[in-house]
Amino acid sequence: MTSKRHVLKIALGLVAAASAAATFAADTGPIKIGLILPMTGQSASTGRQIDAAVKLWMAQHGDKIGGRKVEVILKDDGAVPDATKRLAQELVVNDKVTVLAGFGITPSALATAPIATQSKTPMVVMAAATSSITDASPFIVRTSFTLPQVTVGIADWAAKNKIRRAVTLVADYGPGFDAEKFFDSQFRLDGGKILDKLRTPLKSPDFAPVLQKVLDDKPDALFVFLPSGQGASFMKQFAERGLDKSGIRLIATGDVTDDDQLNDMGDVALGIVTSHHYSAAHPSAANKKFVAAFEAANKGMRPNFMAVGGYDGMRVIYKALEATKGAGGQAMLDAMKGQIFESPRGPVLIDAQTRDIVQDVYIRKVERVPSMGNQLYNVEFDVIKAVKDPGKTK
Repeated sequence: MTSKRHVLKIALGLVAAASAAATFAADTGPIKIGLILPMTGQSASTGRQIDAAVKLWMAQHGDKIGGRKVEVILKDDGAVPDATKRLAQELVVNDKVTVLAGFGITPSALATAPIATQSKTPMVVMAAATSSITDASPFIVRTSFTLPQVTVGIADWAAKNKIRRAVTLVADYGPGFDAEKFFDSQFRLDGGKILDKLRTPLKSPDFAPVLQKVLDDKPDALFVFLPSGQGASFMKQFAERGLDKSGIRLIATGDVTDDDQLNDMGDVALGIVTSHHYSAAHPSAANKKFVAAFEAANKGMRPNFMAVGGYDGMRVIYKALEATKGAGGQAMLDAMKGQIFESPRGPVLIDAQTRDIVQDVYIRKVERVPSMGNQLYNVEFDVIKAVKDPGKTK
């Protein structure tokens, strides 16, 4: 253990030295953004969406800031935290990046946090959603969302809509624990009862056993959180087990009815009520423009909530670099704090104290929309304004 700690100290020392050298050379060379995403493996849809959004931002806003070229170095970590950490260290030490970005899952973000801290490299989390991530390093800024932020709204809605008995089903890792905890606390606060708490593995889950347990419990509703990319498989097994005809209502966070997969789910998804911070059907002018541009640039692929996290992440990075004239480190971090802007998702604030995102959360229902090609969309029917992460207040 002592030897491992010694090696880690040496590695972090090299990171710090490299960061100082990068700052010295920053005035003349390109501004480098290290983008670490799961481009392969189970979370590949996350990587594909964020990568497309980053490219769209740059196509629209150019690849220069203050006359210096902006270079994005994309690395595929396959959503393997050890790989994320290694790639982040290489990007800081060898490539001398000004900022790190991406991070498809919570363990990958947490694995990188010590490198961001030691090297004083701002780290923009565009996807991972466990509440505690921004506590792991003072250099982390988040442009995605947190699970408590989008869970409390659906728990409150359920209790107010004649759902008295519920079962929770979440993926067995950080965001799932957050979703389970905050649904349970809000639902019970509103007078509801939790009959059972079920969890499924993060990798290659088989939903059949837990869905049978739900049938046996006979709740009024099943609340579900699953990471982006697992929704279609879940809905297929939900239908195969007959839950769509059981009278048990399905409610969820928006990850389950992910825009990237929604049309592939078919009619079994109709009527599902979710709460989330972004829908491709969000009716603002800014979002309509974003969706049209995204689809045009990506052969009709519909942007999802991961895409908007990447797009807004680039906005936060660009505006900070413009303010610092390309400098990174603490100055760049300070320029990220407090940014307020109109996102495709709605109004957004980067909280200066928590470095986390404050945003509207929408209650939505899956519907076919004739005016949008008769495709399935998450149609918003209620909104909770300016939601801070409840995980930071409890």
